[in-house]
Amino acid sequence: MAGTPSDAAAFAAAQVAAVRDDPAGRQALLRTSYDGPFGGSRRHRPFRRAALSFIGWELRRGVLAPASAPRPGSAWWRALNDRLLRDGCEAVARAGGRGGQPSSETIEPWSEFLVEPTAASWYRAHNASIVAAYLEHRALAEQENRAERFFLNVVLLRVLYAHALVAAPRLALGRLQPFSRPLGDPRLGMAGIFLSLGRTVPAAYPLPDPLEAYLRAEAGIGRTLDYVVIRPRLQRLYDWSATELGAAELRELIDDGAPVYAWPVSERGLFERPLRPGRRRALPEAYWRPASRSSSARRRPGPG
Repeated sequence: MAGTPSDAAAFAAAQVAAVRDDPAGRQALLRTSYDGPFGGSRRHRPFRRAALSFIGWELRRGVLAPASAPRPGSAWWRALNDRLLRDGCEAVARAGGRGGQPSSETIEPWSEFLVEPTAASWYRAHNASIVAAYLEHRALAEQENRAERFFLNVVLLRVLYAHALVAAPRLALGRLQPFSRPLGDPRLGMAGIFLSLGRTVPAAYPLPDPLEAYLRAEAGIGRTLDYVVIRPRLQRLYDWSATELGAAELRELIDDGAPVYAWPVSERGLFERPLRPGRRRALPEAYWRPASRSSSARRRPGPG
């Protein structure tokens, strides 16, 4: 297009900058990036189902709202979303003929996904960007409160596990590995269990302490996934992911099977055993239910 940078990295950066303070615009940019470099790509479009599930959950929580909004979002979550959008847009721009040096090593897996769109190649690209953002923005993570920092670890272990479902079925499900790939396929609805997180992380942002109140009220499916299915595999999962994604630093975010991203080792017990279940109604309902469209619109420009 006339007047736009010919350098793919600069083009992608400009696209992301244009929607930085517009949550709905972020979602629209994500949607169009799956149309491929020339639009209308039927091969890539089915994969945006999982990507839209992930950003839809972010929008409902309000974490992508700009700092100037009446109810500001999260600098950490905006930075994570920036990375996902930028990497995807840059890879599409390169496939469409724009040149220049790649902005990072995470562009390569996105380019590979564009050439050969499979469940495994999508997760490798998506999670490479996510892990890179986690590692780059640890200082921003430290600014989140205790409850939020706990759930940052839950989000990471969930997306890593979803990748293993399609790329390392024996690691993910052991003897049940024949069921693994359909469960994790980002083109199918089941992947939303791992990528939307709406049943695990309350809808409000930021979460007021105490964290333990949310853990006692956690939905049953989230409790089963995190403590029964995923937790016993965590150390192997992080080791496998570090190798698969070419991100050796990812191993720094796990300590003998306990996630430690912006989280003290002294509180590892919260990841090792569930708290005794409590009653969900002990928490205000608003913390678990997304805001209505009308109230969402009043708080932030993104969809509710």
